[in-house]
Amino acid sequence: MLTFRYLSTVSFIILLFLPGLSGETVRVATLNLQNYLIMDRMVEGRWRPDYPKPEVEKAALREAIQQADADILVLQEMGEAPFLKELQGDLELEGLVYPHAYFAEANDAVRHVAVLSKRAAMEVIVHKDMDFKYFDSRELVKRGLFELSFEDTEGEIFKVFGVHLKSRWSDVKADPMSELRRTREAEACRDRMIERTYDLGVNRFLVAGDFNDEPDSGVFRRFTKRGDLEISDFIRAKDSRGEVWTHFYAKKGAYTLVDGFFLSSDLMDALVVDSATIKDWDSEQAGSDHRLVYLDLDL
Repeated sequence: MLTFRYLSTVSFIILLFLPGLSGETVRVATLNLQNYLIMDRMVEGRWRPDYPKPEVEKAALREAIQQADADILVLQEMGEAPFLKELQGDLELEGLVYPHAYFAEANDAVRHVAVLSKRAAMEVIVHKDMDFKYFDSRELVKRGLFELSFEDTEGEIFKVFGVHLKSRWSDVKADPMSELRRTREAEACRDRMIERTYDLGVNRFLVAGDFNDEPDSGVFRRFTKRGDLEISDFIRAKDSRGEVWTHFYAKKGAYTLVDGFFLSSDLMDALVVDSATIKDWDSEQAGSDHRLVYLDLDL
């Protein structure tokens, strides 16, 4: 006959290993939409001035977003706020509801960072005042830094920072690939992030976005360390084939890793093993030259 003490011990062990009881799982994704806006563009072999993103490309983006089904979706190269509302509404018509839409109107008049979320943010800040020395002048971080604070089921805060750093295009001869400018932007974002996290006693945060550089670059190093302070780690994601690239540059036929996540050490403890994923990509059906990346956090 089983004793009550034995049954209690067995019940505790079963509860310990039941999935989902350790906390809530939050999926965070990031995606560069590739000009979800009105611009001059080539469409089906014809030059179209002031033309919106083609519907076939929008549909492909929505399919990738639907498949990822993230709780928090960080977006780059979003047009003005009405375009974010359009995407939010189209996703809802297809069954994926994001009740909360957040738009970061920074210093770039054309391309913005935005967030769609299934959960409400407790605080939303667009940091558009960050500047840096660039040769003989001071410049602003073009797309700013998007900060959103969320609360988990235990009432603990975790922050999501959305970033889209300067592209490699440049008209400055002394900085032909915008490497210096991009590095200075990364430094400005990093310093502001430290002010908004470690300096405030908030140690759980992630940075999501398009960094327009690669893991061995000075840009990436800026987000991982400042002096002796270990800030975060870059998360290595992969697709179903084990490939790790997130951007295809058709002009040069180059595949690069420029999108993804940096996680603070305290949030690294919540990262679900092997959850960091790059969505598979079909060049004939893609709505962007970037791939969606996501990860899961057990909070």
